[in-house]
Amino acid sequence: MDIEKELQFCILLDYYGDMLTEKQRDVIDLYYNEDLSLSEIAEHENITRQGVRDSIKRGEQTMLELEDKFHLVERSKKYYDIIEEVGKLAQDIREECTYCGNPKGIVKRAEYLVKLAEENKDLF
Repeated sequence: MDIEKELQFCILLDYYGDMLTEKQRDVIDLYYNEDLSLSEIAEHENITRQGVRDSIKRGEQTMLELEDKFHLVERSKKYYDIIEEVGKLAQDIREECTYCGNPKGIVKRAEYLVKLAEENKDLF
């Protein structure tokens, strides 16, 4: 299986798993997060292998449609990227200030930005 596809559906499951039926959520979790085969899931869930496959496909489609509508994963990635960039810029400012006489006000603000970025990078 394609590792990017696996990662995509693991992330989508985190965001949209509660919007799926309990059976779809469980089957997709077993398939993507627990790395069980269709046969193993079928035995575990007491359904046919084809039933597992159908449930996975329907759940995948539902999650893709939800992401197309709400863009939660896309937005979260953008926010994370912004926080990461703010942190890098603040570190650059702090480092440059040490070379230009270390103006305390600027350094203090840069350190606050670094702290803010570090504290919030795991928000999404």
